[in-house]
Amino acid sequence: MNRFVLLAILSVLADIPFLQRAMAETWPDQPIHIVVPFTPGSATDVVARIVAAEMSRNLGQPIIIDNRPGAGGTIGAGQVARAEPSGYTLLVNSSAHTVNPAIYPDLTFDTRVDLRAITMLAQQPNILVAAPSKGWKTAADYAQAAAAEPGKLTYATAGTGSGTHMNAEKFRLSAQIGVVHVPYRGTPEALRDTMNGETDLCFCPIVAALPMIKQGRIVALANGSPRRSPALPDLATTEEQGFPDSGYTFWIGLFAPASTPRTVIDRLNAEAKRALESPEVRERLLELGTDPSPTTSQEFERIIKWEIRDNIDLAKKAAIRMQ
Repeated sequence: MNRFVLLAILSVLADIPFLQRAMAETWPDQPIHIVVPFTPGSATDVVARIVAAEMSRNLGQPIIIDNRPGAGGTIGAGQVARAEPSGYTLLVNSSAHTVNPAIYPDLTFDTRVDLRAITMLAQQPNILVAAPSKGWKTAADYAQAAAAEPGKLTYATAGTGSGTHMNAEKFRLSAQIGVVHVPYRGTPEALRDTMNGETDLCFCPIVAALPMIKQGRIVALANGSPRRSPALPDLATTEEQGFPDSGYTFWIGLFAPASTPRTVIDRLNAEAKRALESPEVRERLLELGTDPSPTTSQEFERIIKWEIRDNIDLAKKAAIRMQ
């Protein structure tokens, strides 16, 4: 290599820490776009909008939510993975993020290396719900009905590989029942058809399910997470109802393209945590049955790596794979 070219490269590399510090000092000086890879009104979308509104006020820049649903969240996630790593294009995704490597053989990006975890934003349970007309009161009621007529009953989800789907599969495997999966474009659509009785039940994030439960338009049969929710303290979990290893942790988190400078990642982490600690944001999330759950970037990365391995095992057991 030409000596002068080598010196020029070394000079640029030496300046990278300085350039990153300078970028952090001026960031953000333009609007920020957050891609949500699910439909408007989904749990991921609702949490993203609540947190983004507070972050926007604190940062003094507009934060624009861009819904890009489809393919279990991989369309929107792929868009962010390929975006300029400037801190101006971000992703708010659900725990489906850790499912995609297990079920999509031809992803155009690598979930593990092309997106950097910033922080978990929130955790919330999926609630097992059915229309009042079905007459079921518990998860066991549905399991008994399904066992009596194998292959007849259905369950709706927000899409193949979504958190609602994985929760349903954990329950199905534990209950040892044969039921038919009906994937939808998003949670609102799956909940609508379950509420109307067109599908028999669904695991629905509590953000979307809670208002319908309170109005009596849908019946809560069980909490799909490993522990009870303060928003529905009397509702037993599926594990408490006799279905071991059926609990699923549904989270929502913030991501950026992998090469985003560490200084910007750290700033985003701090600003997201600041927003989640706001009394107004915290109260709003808790009203929706959602627990604010900020983490460090490193903690979130460890959770993601563990869940990817766990979901690969679950997808094999449940024979879930996109063609």
